[in-house]
Amino acid sequence: MPSLTRRSVIALVAAAGLGLAGCAGSPAASPASTAAGGASAAAAPGAVLQVGIAQIVDHPSLNALRDGFKAGMAEAGYAEGTDVEYEARNAAGDQATLTSIASAFASKDVVVAIATPTAQAMAQAIPDKPIFFAGVTDPVGAKLVASLEKPGGNVTGTSDFPPVADQLALIKEVVPEARVIGLLYSSAETNSHIHATMVKEAAPALGLEVREATVANSSEVAQAAESLKDVDAFFVGTDNTIVSAIESVVQVAEANKVPLIVSDPDSVGRGALAAYAVDYKAQGLQTGRMAAAMLKSGGTPADVPVETAKDLELSVNPAAAERMGVTVPAAVLGRADHTVG
Repeated sequence: MPSLTRRSVIALVAAAGLGLAGCAGSPAASPASTAAGGASAAAAPGAVLQVGIAQIVDHPSLNALRDGFKAGMAEAGYAEGTDVEYEARNAAGDQATLTSIASAFASKDVVVAIATPTAQAMAQAIPDKPIFFAGVTDPVGAKLVASLEKPGGNVTGTSDFPPVADQLALIKEVVPEARVIGLLYSSAETNSHIHATMVKEAAPALGLEVREATVANSSEVAQAAESLKDVDAFFVGTDNTIVSAIESVVQVAEANKVPLIVSDPDSVGRGALAAYAVDYKAQGLQTGRMAAAMLKSGGTPADVPVETAKDLELSVNPAAAERMGVTVPAAVLGRADHTVG
């Protein structure tokens, strides 16, 4: 298990991925291709690249991925309004809307899919254009790519594969007496099922029992949290539905003096106690660099290895901890990358 006494770095999947991320130069049009698994951007020479950005819900971490992607493209020389035009759409958690967005984006040169449900919808509807995902927990398990090293189709991107053992170890460090954790997640998100399974597999080694409550939409989050209010700590993974309504969990946590540990740093600013998690703005930047490198090379997603998030960060909210009835240990505060609240 990686130590929590230092910042962890997840290795990139393949050296080829490092090479792609490091490319530089001015934007160049890529040859068009409509063969499945060989999709490349189809913008005509001299034309402005048309990029669609889709996300399943609106919350700070997903917005950070979106903004980071655009920054990565700009860093590589794709100036918005001159070299590239973006159309960003948000499905507000509705699958039918997500399907409609996928249909509308079928004519784009490149599609950016933020989070697992979004990537699945885009991949199902768009077989012949490059799709770059960001914030996907397990791209292979979600059936988006054949393998991390060789995606094999028209889809590639970056994964926010979670450091589950470290996240649970953080719970034990903040709440040493914890024996039972309450796990909240959406029944509709593949990424959430994957993360939940990882939590349940890792918990026994730390002497933790997992109780779970699932939701179908954000309106059920408060009730689900209430059903678990007798646990020793709440844990929320990389779940877009729960995170979009994290204030509901914070309210229950504070009312019942139950610490809340999460998997995205932005939720700490919204009232969670702590997160050991991906820097989502940095992951968006990483994805934008990947896309720019492929566009310049004239390559295809089939041969662009999936990359994992490079940096993990510890964010802590001491004021939230106090409201939840605990004191953050000095050792945790001392190594925090961000202290908020």
